[in-house]
Amino acid sequence: MGFKCGIVGLPNVGKSTLFNALTETQAAQAANYPFCTIEPNVGNVAVPDPRLDKLAAIAGSQKIIPTQLAFVDIAGLVRGASKGEGLGNQFLGNIREVDAIVHVLRCFENDDIQHVENKVDPIADAETVETELMLSDLESLEKRVPAAQKKAAQGDKESKITASVLGQALDLLREGKPARLTVPADDEERRVFRQAQLLTSKPVLYVCNVDEDSAADGNAFSAQVFAKAAAEGAQAVVVSAAIEADLVGMDATERMEFLEEMGLHETGLARVIRAGYELLHLLTFFTVGPKEARAWTVHQGATAPNAAGEIHSDFEKGFIRAETIAYDDFISLGGESKAREAGKLRAEGKAYVVQDGDVMHFLHS
Repeated sequence: MGFKCGIVGLPNVGKSTLFNALTETQAAQAANYPFCTIEPNVGNVAVPDPRLDKLAAIAGSQKIIPTQLAFVDIAGLVRGASKGEGLGNQFLGNIREVDAIVHVLRCFENDDIQHVENKVDPIADAETVETELMLSDLESLEKRVPAAQKKAAQGDKESKITASVLGQALDLLREGKPARLTVPADDEERRVFRQAQLLTSKPVLYVCNVDEDSAADGNAFSAQVFAKAAAEGAQAVVVSAAIEADLVGMDATERMEFLEEMGLHETGLARVIRAGYELLHLLTFFTVGPKEARAWTVHQGATAPNAAGEIHSDFEKGFIRAETIAYDDFISLGGESKAREAGKLRAEGKAYVVQDGDVMHFLHS
């Protein structure tokens, strides 16, 4: 699995339309009224990577297996959701386990589509949703932190760690700041903070849903969002959900022709994935052979044993070495055997840090 994104936003910003288009399904009922998504919809999509096709062609692979990305479409949130307004905070729990939050913001004018607050203001919309997420986290921590502090006073080691790191998060939330600004002191605090699954601890990718004419370069609304993302250390992309919906059902050639007519070079899905990988500091490595060519995702800084563990936990436990070829060498030299002859196949040990595009073969006990 590449990563798992929770799609949030106010009602009628284009969340479900975008979800349907990105996953090429009609799993989410898109309609012009609030709360049309009653249950969280989950869709897995293949991560497009042209490198995988090139590797497979050289190796004569029978199967091509891309890495997967999961989208979780959550019902539209409204002001007061953390206190039960709209469909309430039952849906907030659905995004606690995601890796990142994809926040869809309406960046288009259209009198025919109702806005829940009767105005188009993506910054205000973002603040409304962020506030609800912070209030939900605040309510949670105001119960958990005092309990941890009480146990910590009795000498419980784990509770001391919990009280320290979650206490920092609680202080930030009380100041109106997201929990992601918390700075854990060490690996143990990082573990506790991660396990807390706070909504505002998730990195954020803002998706500016624009009209078709603004799909290539954005507009004044999306410019505001990009400025906000830059100030927060977040990511932002411009996508037209309407265009993405039109792409559904087209073959590869038709898609490219259509995108070129719209002044675009890639789909919105490709933009979202690239931004998501950058936001989460992810990279891709490959395993290639006559049976299959496959893409795998790991975090930047992952070692060769970590990468082996993505394939199977036993590979990591019994790791011996990784035969590794850089992607460019594999392509330019025409495959594994010629790369080996040219001295470009390297035997890497446990300390090797995986590089994006590495073609790897793991030896294990």
